[in-house]
Amino acid sequence: IFMKPIIVFDLGGVLIDWNPRYLYRKFFTDEHHMEFFLREVVSNRWNLQMDAGKSQEMSVEELSKACPQYRDAIIAWMTRWGEMLGDAIETMPEVLQYFSRKGYELHAITNWSAETFHFAQKKYDFLQLFRTITVSGCEKVAKPNPVIFEVFLERYRHKASNCVFIDDALRNIESAYSMGFDTVYFTDPSTCIRELANKIDDHGLLQFIEE
Repeated sequence: IFMKPIIVFDLGGVLIDWNPRYLYRKFFTDEHHMEFFLREVVSNRWNLQMDAGKSQEMSVEELSKACPQYRDAIIAWMTRWGEMLGDAIETMPEVLQYFSRKGYELHAITNWSAETFHFAQKKYDFLQLFRTITVSGCEKVAKPNPVIFEVFLERYRHKASNCVFIDDALRNIESAYSMGFDTVYFTDPSTCIRELANKIDDHGLLQFIEE
């Protein structure tokens, strides 16, 4: 019997346009200053701690003490987090709906703070199409740590070789690949759709590029 592959999505950068600039352009008039703040103060490494389960309050408090000149902007990371969410990434929710109609099993594995995930659930209806969403902040382990992929596979009794994983971060793709997942590195919707159509041998997907 031909088994449909299980499709596993990352969320931010693949389906959801999450960008701190949406919020911080309201704080900084100088683009260079804002980029410095995003790179050096509220850095990816700092944010990853919250994605891996550290409390927002503690993270914000520690950073505010270390960088008091940015206190208000740092606190906004917690109090105005929802303002960092943009629209869904073009055509990707339609692709998700296509998979759902065709009877594919859909899951997500996302790096996201447990304390802010409700913002996404409220804003994006298409998240209801997923059978399960593994949120790093709830599991207290974030991609690219292979443990989060193990959690997903063991909890839902899936084999990595039956799953296609889509992510926009190369380090996460490499980690999933090392665990045995088939992978698609997301750079833009049309390239992703083309690669997916070939991987899962479902060329009905190509209608999204042609339209």
